[in-house]
Parts: sequence; C-alpha cells; structure tokens
Amino acid sequence: MTPLVSVIIPCRNGAPWLADAIESCLNQTYRNLQVMVIDNGSTDESVNVAARYGASVTVLACERIGASAARNTGVAHAEGELIQFLDADDVLDRDKIRIQVDRLGSGPPGSVASGAWARFRRDPSEARFAAEPVWRDLAPPAFLISSWLGGGMMPNFAWLTPRAVIGKAGPWNERLSLNDDGEFFCRVVLESSAILFCNEARGYYRGSSEKTLSRRRDRDALISGYSAIDLSCRRLLQQSGSPEARRACATHYQRFAFDAYPDAPDLVAAAEQQVSTLGGSDLHVGGGRAFKIISAALGWKFAKRCRLAWQSVRSRTGLQCADATSSGSAESPDRRAAELTRGS
Repeated sequence: MTPLVSVIIPCRNGAPWLADAIESCLNQTYRNLQVMVIDNGSTDESVNVAARYGASVTVLACERIGASAARNTGVAHAEGELIQFLDADDVLDRDKIRIQVDRLGSGPPGSVASGAWARFRRDPSEARFAAEPVWRDLAPPAFLISSWLGGGMMPNFAWLTPRAVIGKAGPWNERLSLNDDGEFFCRVVLESSAILFCNEARGYYRGSSEKTLSRRRDRDALISGYSAIDLSCRRLLQQSGSPEARRACATHYQRFAFDAYPDAPDLVAAAEQQVSTLGGSDLHVGGGRAFKIISAALGWKFAKRCRLAWQSVRSRTGLQCADATSSGSAESPDRRAAELTRGS
C-alpha cells in the first residue's frame, strides 16, 4: 500500500531557498507525492521558481495573510491521505517520508509520526543531530508534558500526519502568528492515538537571519504567543488533569513570562497568574554569573532589565566584550521560548 502524501509548502518571498525545499521533496525515495506551493502574496520570484518544475509542483495562491492561512489552503486542496508540512526554507532528507509512511502503516490507527531534526545555515551537511527527550514513542499527553518541561520540540516538517487526524484537530488558527504551529500540533497530538518517533526520518531547519517571525517582539506577536500557549494548555488540561500535566502547563506559562518581560507586562501578569493557579513552576531564568547574583538579590525581573540595558549600551557603543549578565546556557528562557514556538 502506497498512500498519497500531500506536501504543503507555504511561501512568502522565499525565492532564495524555495528550490531547495521543492527538490528535497521531488528527490524523496517515496514517490507517491503531491507537492504544493501555496504562495502567500510574494513580491519576489517565488512563483516563478515554483513554476519551473512544471506539472511536478502545483502552485496555488492564498490571498489571506499568514502562513496558517496558506497551510489551510493547502489542506483544502490536498488529495493525500497523509499530510507533510514544510516551510519554504527548510528541507527534508530523501528517506524522510518513506520511513514515516512505513512506520504509520504498521502502527496503531490514528497515530502520527515524528522525526529527528537539526539546524543548518548554508548546507544541510553542517547539521548535527542531538537526541532530545521527545525523540521516542510517546502517548499524546506524555509528548506535550515532556516537551513543555524542556524535553525539546518538533518543527512542523518533522511530522507526518494522517489527514483524518487533522480533520479531528481542526484547521490552523489564522488568528495566530507567533507559535501558530505549536498550537496546531498540540491539537493534532491530542487527537492522535500515539506518537511514533522515527529516528532515521530526518529534516533540516534552516537557521538564518531571514527567519524573523519567532524573534518578533511587537505587541501582536506577543499576544499571539500568549494565546497559543493558553489555548494549548487548556486543551491538555481538558484531557489530563494529572500533577505532571499541571506542572508542564505552569512551566509553559512561566517560560512565556520570562521571555515577554518587560515588553508586555499585562501578558506577563496573566501568565504568572496561571502559573500560580496551576501550583507553580520550578523553571528558573538562565544567565551568567552577574545575572544570577542580581536575580538572587533583587529578582529576575530587575536582573533582566539590567541585562537589556547593558545590551543596549553595547549596541550603541559597539562594545565587543563578553556580556557578564547574559546567558551562556542553551537553556536560557529567551532561547528556549524561541525554540518552542517552532513546534509542540
């Protein structure tokens, strides 16, 4: 049995990378594919790049703004039993889809497949894969609990999802921008019967200066980030009221509070209220030695304001010396929050 897989590539001004994404699909060892590029108002050569592949790639237009709207357009036109989402600047390993199709075919009905992923800047050969706690088979609530407690996440391209599960989960939330994929795949996970991890089904996340959405700090982006977390936590708690689920949700809110302060004090206060209601979180702000000293004496909010002020001084004066108050850890809340916006 070779089910049709529909690959949905939303694209807005992705001409420099789109060919890499498309070719990573056309070069798959799994051949029964429908590859779609959904143009979302590009003003560059994106449409022409996609058109070069002729009948191998279907090009559709979505006039509604946002990647979520483009993905919904793709799902509406998809003919496949399985859905593969892929951003226009990311790429798939040539065996990725085949491995996941095989795993889903032998797994419990209603399962979704996840896969390994790594970052690169110029060429996927640079990528170095490092296993995270969520890189294993998990029950749906357990996946979210592990992820939100710091166990890693899955970018949208890492999943292969039965269309029937997406039908139960519902469409992408077009009101969201920041963390729209986290909210969507939270629903997908909770509507699935199991998460089947495929270690050899690999994808590559392009880490470039062009990926700005997850680093946005404007008011609309932070509202979207909070809403996505709030919706996701409420859904998990509807399915599981366990102490572990409550702690994971509290930590999800707490991470947002760390990241959003001091830009959105009202959203920070709302997140902190949820943390308190859920029984608290043991998540701590990461930082250098000076940051930790200031945080212990005067609180993390004062310490973060000091860090931001120091970074502003460095930016204005061009100082290149080490920032003694900045984090030297990959587990700093700012970095982890940015990473977790890319997946569940």
